[in-house]
Formats: sequence, C-alpha cells, structure tokens
Amino acid sequence: MNPASDSALIIDNAHKTYKNGFTALKGVSFDVKQGEFFGLLGPNGAGKTTLISAMSGLARLTQGNISIMGYDTRKNPNQCRMSLGVVPQELVFDPFFTVREALQFQSGYFGIRKNEAWIDELLAKLNLEDKASTNTRNLSGGMKRRLMVAQALVHRPPVIVLDEPTAGVDVELRQSLWVFIEELHQQGHTIILTTHYLEEAQMLCNRIAMMKHGELVALDSTANLLKSGQGIRVSLLLSAPLPAALQKWCVPSEGENTVLQLDEYAQLAYVLSTLQYEKVEVKNLTVLENDLEQVFLQLMHDDKKGVVAC
Repeated sequence: MNPASDSALIIDNAHKTYKNGFTALKGVSFDVKQGEFFGLLGPNGAGKTTLISAMSGLARLTQGNISIMGYDTRKNPNQCRMSLGVVPQELVFDPFFTVREALQFQSGYFGIRKNEAWIDELLAKLNLEDKASTNTRNLSGGMKRRLMVAQALVHRPPVIVLDEPTAGVDVELRQSLWVFIEELHQQGHTIILTTHYLEEAQMLCNRIAMMKHGELVALDSTANLLKSGQGIRVSLLLSAPLPAALQKWCVPSEGENTVLQLDEYAQLAYVLSTLQYEKVEVKNLTVLENDLEQVFLQLMHDDKKGVVAC
C-alpha cells in the first residue's frame, strides 16, 4: 500500500465508452477514505455497475484511473484484487461444489493455503455451518447470497464492495447480514455499498455519492445531504380522495395516507383551504422529516415523468 495515501479508493476522471458508442461513465471522480462506510447510489443505468467492474478489473476505463489501497488497477492488478472483495448483485456460484469446497477453491484462487480457521469463522458468522457440506445448487436464494458474501471475504480484503447485497432476501437475513457487515466495519474494513433500499444507506453510510447518467450529481456526508432536502412533505389522512387541484403535489407513499411534496409552508394553507372547499375532512396531518429518499428523488427529478395519482 502507498503509505502516503489515507484513501482506500480513488476514482480519478473515470470515463467509459463501449464499442457501440454508449458512454457509461462521464468523468467520475471521488475518493473513499480508509475505514469509511460509503454509499454509491443511483437509478438503474447510472453507471454504478460499470464503475464497480472497472474497480474489480472486469472492465477497462476509456480514460482515467482507479487506485485501491494505493495500488493502480492497471499497473498493479494482482495487488488490487487482493485488496478488494466484491459481492455482486447477481447470484453467481459453481453448482458442482459444496459450500466449504467453494470457499476452499476461492482461497486457492488468491493463493491462500491453510485457510480453514477463517473459513470456519465465515461459516459461523453467516449462519452457514449446517450447510458446509451441501452442494451449492441445493441452497436457497438467501443461502446463496450468504455464500457470495463469504467468497468475497475469504481473502480478508481491506475494501469490501456490496452491490445490492440484500436484494430479494428476507428480513431476517437482511438484519443478520448487516450485523456482520457492521462488525467488519468496526474492525476497520472499508465498506462501499450500492442499494435501492435508501433507508439502509441512510442508516449505515457516513458519506454518499449519487450518480445519474454516468455522472456524479451529489457527494457529501449523509447528514449534509439530509439537510439539503428542499421544501416540506406533509402526510394527510383524508375522508375522501385528494381533489384534482392538489394532485400535482402528490408523491408515492405506502399505506392509506396521502403524502404531498410542497415547496413552502404557504402552500400548505392553500392545500387546507382547498380541502375545506371540497368538503374533504383532514383526519390527521403530519409534517414529515427529510429522508434520503426525498433527497434522491429531487436529484433524479429529470427522470420522473407524469403525475402520480393519489
């Protein structure tokens, strides 16, 4: 590792254009400090997967550089691979190995021998002990996800990339996985997380980068991003459907309450007077705190089309 750098990851002016002419990355630059829990967020097609592929050596940048723990991905690919563990979004596994054999094979890929003690610890931490002799093709989706986490950690990398690690898994697995990942973070590992569960990113990440159309559109601490949320959100429990005149402020929400995104409190007076005029009773009103989802939607607003019917 380069002792002069305290960065676990440096992305410097990353460009990627494919042979078909599609440009996936357009000059992305940021760094992740050692020991950070960092969020990399964006909608599908934002360039996150391309960036992770370039970090892991599966894709080459058209322009720019990436370094991991001080090693350049082009000049020092082996050192970078040893420094990085990636849990991909897709379930990738060899159907001919047992769980233990898969981890032993992965250890050999990194040139690691006599790794049984760490493999046993991974199996225990990820609740895979009773599946150690099970063929991987017979595992449930959740167990396969745990195995992929174990494979990414088998060489004890200082930097861990989690690409949608809880996609499609049950609540129990999600909670147990985050307990383990947080334990690794407390031990000094650098964690880089991509997720569509924004509440996870808000709870776990110290700092967040947001991408759209291959470009960085936000990079700040989670606390500062939450403070940047514009306007106010109001949750209303109504006796009848929202009048058409107020539909333009309606945003998606779960449950029976109607949620409105307003620019200022003065608009709330108009909302209440309109509801009174339309004889729609307000049974409950709550002003909601800013959350990461609100900030995310505001930054990605160019991609939203149409009006949500409430």
